[in-house]
Amino acid sequence: MFENTDAVIFDLDGTLVDSMWIWRDIDEEYLARYGLTMPPNLQQDIGGISITQTAIYFQKRFGIKDSIEKMIADWDEMAMHKYKYEIPLKDGIMTLLKALSDKQIPCGIATSSSNALTKAVLEARHIDGFFSAVVTGEDIHNGKPNPEIYEICAKKLGVDPQRCIAFEDMVCGIQAAKGAGMRVCAVEDDFSVKDREEKKRLADFYICSYKEIIDEIDRELK
Repeated sequence: MFENTDAVIFDLDGTLVDSMWIWRDIDEEYLARYGLTMPPNLQQDIGGISITQTAIYFQKRFGIKDSIEKMIADWDEMAMHKYKYEIPLKDGIMTLLKALSDKQIPCGIATSSSNALTKAVLEARHIDGFFSAVVTGEDIHNGKPNPEIYEICAKKLGVDPQRCIAFEDMVCGIQAAKGAGMRVCAVEDDFSVKDREEKKRLADFYICSYKEIIDEIDRELK
């Protein structure tokens, strides 16, 4: 998995941290503020797109009149406590990050989430120091499955995308990283379990826990 690898890039929600579960409740509560009921397909429709694109989607579909900036600020406020105090790291990720650091392999983040939430959870879980580049949904024009976010992250890391491996939990994220020319390891997550076979088909590798691949680092990265 790690042969010919100059950098490793991670998605955030569902990949680095177990956070996908909170967003259904937040979307439901947010729409209720406007007297709206959350449609059953909402999570699938907005899965993977950037936070800015999500705000635009809400404006168009639900007639929300607030500015994009206010909508993102409201979502950040609703999610901040959970990101700081409730969301755990994915199983084995700390061991992997330490191993990559020991091997001097730079890491980046390519997330559709907001700047504020990304910073909050990285600092709260004490992993912010492992990442040399962080690109969020507020830094891009085109969300996943467009490859833009992965291309920008690789550029910030100063590496060829074809010499990167990306870790992703969503189909659209896998497509984005593959579109940038990267190898992809799909990560098991309860939120996307229904897409397991599609994730396996699209990705180069598939893991249920990062513990499965720790030994590969020592073997492949001399």
